[in-house]
Amino acid sequence: MKDFLSIPEDKILYRNDYFFIIEDVFPVSPGHLLIISNVLRADYFSLTDEEKHALTGAIDIAKEIVLKQHNPDGFNIGMNCGEAAGQTVFHFHCHLIPRYNGDMKNPRGGVRHAIPEKGNY
Repeated sequence: MKDFLSIPEDKILYRNDYFFIIEDVFPVSPGHLLIISNVLRADYFSLTDEEKHALTGAIDIAKEIVLKQHNPDGFNIGMNCGEAAGQTVFHFHCHLIPRYNGDMKNPRGGVRHAIPEKGNY
């Protein structure tokens, strides 16, 4: 997939002037959502200042969407910027990943585990 612009409108849970929200097609956990820029931008660092400011509100809206159907114990918010960071679709998207007690043996370190064993400290 080159970008997210061809996502059918009926798959979009929410849209504002800057972003739209969908369910992740390959969810890490129940309720995993993507917040995607309406305009094709490669990654977070390509967003305009106005888009960056609006992102916080979009994340809050995504959280409310999750809470309508799920009862997570925490969240991870993540963005992969560049191929070396694991980005595969070069169209800005932010993951909101609900986390549940017991979904992994030891969650300590959180996103630091993007590089295996680096989360242990």
